[in-house]
Amino acid sequence: MGADVRQQVVDSVRESPSFSLQLDESTDVANCAQLMVYVRFVKELNVHEEFLFCHPLPSRTTADEIFKVLNDFMRENNVDWGRCCGICTDGARAMTGRHSGLVKKVQEVAPAAIWTHCIIHRQALATKRMPQELHTVLDEAVKIVNLIKSRAMNARVFSILCKEMGAHFKQLLLHSEVRWLSRGKVLTRLCDLREEVLLFLAEINSPLVKHMEDMKWVAKLAYLSDVFEKINTLNICLQGKECNVFYAHDQLCGFRKKLELWGARVERGSVEMFPTLEDVLARAELKVECLQQVVCAHLEGMRKQFGEYFGEETMANQWVRNPFSFPVTLKDGLSAGEEEALAELSCDMDLKQRMSDVSLAHFWLSVGTEFPQLSTKAVNVLIPFTSTYLCE
Repeated sequence: MGADVRQQVVDSVRESPSFSLQLDESTDVANCAQLMVYVRFVKELNVHEEFLFCHPLPSRTTADEIFKVLNDFMRENNVDWGRCCGICTDGARAMTGRHSGLVKKVQEVAPAAIWTHCIIHRQALATKRMPQELHTVLDEAVKIVNLIKSRAMNARVFSILCKEMGAHFKQLLLHSEVRWLSRGKVLTRLCDLREEVLLFLAEINSPLVKHMEDMKWVAKLAYLSDVFEKINTLNICLQGKECNVFYAHDQLCGFRKKLELWGARVERGSVEMFPTLEDVLARAELKVECLQQVVCAHLEGMRKQFGEYFGEETMANQWVRNPFSFPVTLKDGLSAGEEEALAELSCDMDLKQRMSDVSLAHFWLSVGTEFPQLSTKAVNVLIPFTSTYLCE
């Protein structure tokens, strides 16, 4: 059955006018390197996203070895490299090396392929740094969770305690650096069960109980829970079949502006955008000033990191997003004939109405008969992956 499904995907990729690849090298539970590949392609006026294949890699996961596996699969299944318009990877040197990386090798056989550095990978890196004070709180929170979750007896007793206290949840969640959404979920659950955790640590005479008794420490934990929950929301928005480069760019720009806005509000003494923190401060009768400096430093640091990883560049090919209000002078590499076709399309009110009823990719695929060159160019902008979220 699995072979049949894969064959259907391969057949669809062969028939698609263009396709893009998303790949990542991951290590499984047996510490073996595995190459995972997803593909985006066009079928019946829609963009589809499917798992293509997974293949074990040798101990030395070099660009040559990864490309050999990928190229062998393409040749065995008669997939034309020339129709590959995009490749999305993380920032590892084996993937992105300027002279001998995987991307360079793919572009030698697929000149039209544009490389995208996984947006979620960059987002995860941009949010990883934090002031040492908050990093210490995170480490101590992980120790508390591990104390309860890593020992079977503790986990069972804690679960019984949660049931007796009528808690909404019965267990904590383990933290994993590999899974990007893990940090926010772990902290949120720990904050939800903070009273139960305090009682449990006190009963077993753990020295970690001092952290849960320190309301300033709990306030910092609550802040981390709130801010990473917002980061997780952004992370999820950067995934999915309908996520294209324009949508992802908008989400990132919006989040950067929110970071600036949140910092300004904290400076004014308001934390209403962080509900868990607001609740902890109110119950403990603490003022925002007790952690105002560290929160502002963290938010400003994240804002600068997002600037470093994503820059201030203006998105090109805006005519793809809205062909009905394009500027007179275009700078997106359109030929004279394509500019004239775009001018004609922009005055068609029926097409404008159609665009409001369907997705962006579906619209450009639907005008392929009337405006073939523009349609092909637009689809090649929209099909490439913006992120690799294989670990999630």
